Amino acid sequence: MPEQGKTKTVSQYLIAGLSAWRFASVLGVFFAVVLALGWRLIDLHVVDQAFLRQQGDVRTIRVEPIDAHRGMISDRYGEPLAVSTPVNTLWVNPQEMTVDDPRLANLVRLLGLSEGGLRERLRTYQSREFMYLQRKVQPSTAKAAMALEIPGLYNRREYRRYYPAGEVTAHVVGFTDIDERGQEGIELSFNDWLSGTLGSKRVLKDNRGRVIKDLSLIRDADPGRNMTLSIDLRLQYLAYRELKAVVQAHDARGGTLVMLDVDTGEVLAMVNQESYNPNDRNRISAQGLRNKAITDLFEPGSTMKPVTIAAALESGLYKPDTKIDTSPGYRRFGRFTIRDSVNYNVLDLTGIVAKSSNVGISHIATKLGGDAIRNLYYRLGLGQATGVGFPGEAVGVLPSPPRWRPVEEVTLSYGYGMSVNALQLAQAYMVLANGGIRYPLSLLKLDKPPVGERVLSEGVTSEVRKMLQVAVEEGTGKRARLGFYTAGGKTGTVHLVGRGGYEKSKYKAIFAGMAPAENPRIVTVVAVDAPQGGEYYGGEVAAPVFSRVMGDALRLLNVKPELDLGDQRTASSQRPVGERG
Repeated sequence: MPEQGKTKTVSQYLIAGLSAWRFASVLGVFFAVVLALGWRLIDLHVVDQAFLRQQGDVRTIRVEPIDAHRGMISDRYGEPLAVSTPVNTLWVNPQEMTVDDPRLANLVRLLGLSEGGLRERLRTYQSREFMYLQRKVQPSTAKAAMALEIPGLYNRREYRRYYPAGEVTAHVVGFTDIDERGQEGIELSFNDWLSGTLGSKRVLKDNRGRVIKDLSLIRDADPGRNMTLSIDLRLQYLAYRELKAVVQAHDARGGTLVMLDVDTGEVLAMVNQESYNPNDRNRISAQGLRNKAITDLFEPGSTMKPVTIAAALESGLYKPDTKIDTSPGYRRFGRFTIRDSVNYNVLDLTGIVAKSSNVGISHIATKLGGDAIRNLYYRLGLGQATGVGFPGEAVGVLPSPPRWRPVEEVTLSYGYGMSVNALQLAQAYMVLANGGIRYPLSLLKLDKPPVGERVLSEGVTSEVRKMLQVAVEEGTGKRARLGFYTAGGKTGTVHLVGRGGYEKSKYKAIFAGMAPAENPRIVTVVAVDAPQGGEYYGGEVAAPVFSRVMGDALRLLNVKPELDLGDQRTASSQRPVGERG
């Protein structure tokens, strides 16, 4: 028994010793951890503060973009045609916003949104941290929205493109998308020049993502560069008004008007019908987007006769008083027959232009040959790009067969079997107007006089201008006469081309001319598609538009009148009614 008790006492002693060792170990570990944590706290707060600062910065400092506004587009006198105005964009963090927040009802009412639609979008994007609510809103609207103090709702400043002239300059200036990237017109073709470069900055934000303080600038924003167009907004408004009026009056399919400065090649006005308002794109159609003056081709018809006459004079085979017998008023070429409206009998070159004789010009074409006519057309800029850099420019068709058939030579001489756009036709008449020099065309205002290429002699162009003046004063273009100025020009009436060929009862009425006649300042081309109501000739539809636009344009440009009041009254009293051409 005593041995048993002694053993038990030793076991208890061992167990008690082991428990004490365990307690001491745990206590030691505890104090070691406390010491380590204490040391780490001292290290972070006293010795090495950079780590805590870095972790704080990671959670509160962000890099924010600095928006750069797009460059302004203006007319040649500085009138704004496209500007970027500051606006706000509202966005939300779906993870921070409560779908059932009752304040959302006030928000959607303020922004004109669907409450059910917004709540559904929030549920869909619940796993994301960013969702656009509404872009490009007025600053006052954004301020009212932020005043609702809805968690997860934020705003940022952006820019919105605005076009002060609206539909008047739409086809030239074009427009941008919501991110201010050019989509049409000058905005598209010079997008890189007009676009700015975003900047960036470091900002301090609170736990709700609100900017508390701007800390530093990383890179300053570089705004887009401005651009000055050659367009004169006064003339653009004038041209747009008159073109729209004639299209509506004749229930026409559309129309185009181009105006050039004859001494520089600058485009002073370029308008089309139909047009669109780039500030409100809800009603934009694909048809209305096209700048028809550059993208649409047509056969120029009789407006090419003065150019063929220039080729005849240049050849030395003809003089202005050379007589040509047009009897019996028609000519046959195999199964093709060309006709004049009446038998003009014997005409000189001036008479051929003034009366717009197909038969007379056909005799000249047969003698000259197709190459002589075609080569002059090409020298005037037809069948090649104008160089204005406008997107979607159509070059046109200028035939050059290896061997000309007689009917091809004849039809080319009066503008059939080829195609041009309105700007090319205006360029050709510019050469006739300025004494034979072909200047590069420009939609940008030129800072110095351009360098041109002489393609015709002054003598030839002077004689052609005299013929064009007779065509306005006595021929098919009488309705193009101006009140206080002389003018020269040529009418054209051509069949429109449809899917199945020429449309029998649809015409394009054209007038191309210049003023003042002896020393032209401006060249203008007017083309009206498919006029209705009985009048469809160029002399009936397009020539009056030329008269109204050119008369007012010359006055706006302070061109001295050539005729006194008595001459003007006489010209007005002699103006015919229903003159065709």
